[in-house]
Amino acid sequence: MGVVQSIDRAVSDPVAGGFYTVREAARLLGIGQPSKITAWLQGHQGGAAAIIKRQYKPIEGAQELGFWDLIEVRFVEHFRKQGVSLQALRKAAEQARKDFGHQHPFAMSNVKFLTDRVTVFSHAAQETGDKFLLNLVTKQYAMYVVLEEVLAKGVEFDPASGMAREWRPTKQYPHVALNPLVAYGQPAILPDGVPTVAIFRTWKAENGSYAAAADWYEITEDLAREAVEFELGLPE
Repeated sequence: MGVVQSIDRAVSDPVAGGFYTVREAARLLGIGQPSKITAWLQGHQGGAAAIIKRQYKPIEGAQELGFWDLIEVRFVEHFRKQGVSLQALRKAAEQARKDFGHQHPFAMSNVKFLTDRVTVFSHAAQETGDKFLLNLVTKQYAMYVVLEEVLAKGVEFDPASGMAREWRPTKQYPHVALNPLVAYGQPAILPDGVPTVAIFRTWKAENGSYAAAADWYEITEDLAREAVEFELGLPE
């Protein structure tokens, strides 16, 4: 399958593009208020537009996310924590979609698009009057690069399209990855592809036996332990 076909399919097909509820996304990203994600996906009642252009249309009002949506939420949350306003992020996203010709500019490789994205952010800061963001991308360019590099850690980008295609959330559990082509994008042990939550539930059912969980899925005990500890480390 060619790159263009793969991207087109990922935009509309949860089998290829990953699938997460808002609560699952909040849990995976450590965001305490899932309602923030909903607002970024559908906008605010006051009339503010959405920041993220979703991969999938809402089904009966549900706000499911695709893998690229998840990566973009991670991007937005990261810059919100740095003090960047929603208004500036919204303006930057709108301009970046036009400039880069893709609906998910915050899920693109920082290596390929870093310079262009700095330009987009500079314009957004000037138009919205966001002094913090303007300072970040002009006077403190090095700091902006550091922030982008932090975001890129653990993310594998497609070399042809520049789009994120896999995310390993932490070095502590190197075999745990989110890949939209594996287990609908849910955290899984790679290369086996077994969802970590399945291993965790089996471990609980087997009274905390890593050996039993490993035997059930034909993986090593070390991998079973990694999956369980990853699940235990996620917020409730």
